Amino acid sequence: MKKKPLALIALGGALVMALAGCGTTRAPAASDSDASASTSAGCGDDTTATSTGAVSVTDDLGRTVELDKPAERIAVLEWQQIEDALSLCVTPVAVADAEGYSTWVTAEELPEGVTDVGTRQEPNLETLFGTEPDLVIVEVSAADDPIVSQLEAYDVPVLATIGADAADPIAKMLGTLDLIAQVTGREERAEVVADEFQAHLDSASAELADLDLPTKEFVFFDGWVDGGNVALRPFGQGSLVGEIGEKLGLENAWTGEVDPTYGLGQTDVEGMTTVGDASLFYTGTEDPESESFIDALQDNPAWTSLPAVADDRLTAFPAGIWTFGGPRSTQQIIDGYVEVLSK
Repeated sequence: MKKKPLALIALGGALVMALAGCGTTRAPAASDSDASASTSAGCGDDTTATSTGAVSVTDDLGRTVELDKPAERIAVLEWQQIEDALSLCVTPVAVADAEGYSTWVTAEELPEGVTDVGTRQEPNLETLFGTEPDLVIVEVSAADDPIVSQLEAYDVPVLATIGADAADPIAKMLGTLDLIAQVTGREERAEVVADEFQAHLDSASAELADLDLPTKEFVFFDGWVDGGNVALRPFGQGSLVGEIGEKLGLENAWTGEVDPTYGLGQTDVEGMTTVGDASLFYTGTEDPESESFIDALQDNPAWTSLPAVADDRLTAFPAGIWTFGGPRSTQQIIDGYVEVLSK
């Protein structure tokens, strides 16, 4: 489970799926009375079909989830999956931490009127099931995650997802979108979103290929201030941000240890001396509650002597990019690379 990048928190394969169904219907037009309609960009002109047959999928815990028909009233308890649902032109009836989502995820706007069920870690189950969902989508970190059994006690189907996989972060990101598309009958829309993502990546790669960069090596990181000390979190091999950078023709210079799910490392200022001449990019934020870890480093000689800092190659990505999101957030990551490298 991810928290906002500047908060101190530990972050906790291929998908196997089967879908049985027949018949389709056109995508619903957005209306105030239709809980499943979405105000997502592009959904107003969406003409993709919604399947109507019975659904059977295997979720990320190997559990079989069966529905008589695609889910229409979904409750979603993690930001990436909220974004994915909106990209599929499906607005959840309930979400966890709506305010946090709207602060940190700008790729897909959450419409007004969606019920907020509290925190992602401890949602208010009475409020959640009061919205009468026909499916709850949750992110888990392990097979024994207690949230699954807590939700199943309400006799509503639960789809368990694992948000990332450092073995192939892009495929995992698209696989999560596809899994949600299958349980909502929005497979055609998922294909459109995936194709648009790939086209965006290809276009940016071509654009950056023409740039004369001082170096192709980079490290993307975020960080936080804790008790006056600065901790840094590099996005290493297997991170979604790092993988996108390499797909764009760059070379991720962080070779330190990373976790097997998100590809994230942890270090201090001295640890950053190992990246040599690499350009440094970091998470931009407009969150007034976040203390700037960059400001806290300005008088640190080890920091100011880093080649990228000394040469003014330390650059913040645009604010509002969720670095653990779906295809739309990942397109913003692509745009972030283009923006900072084109300066």
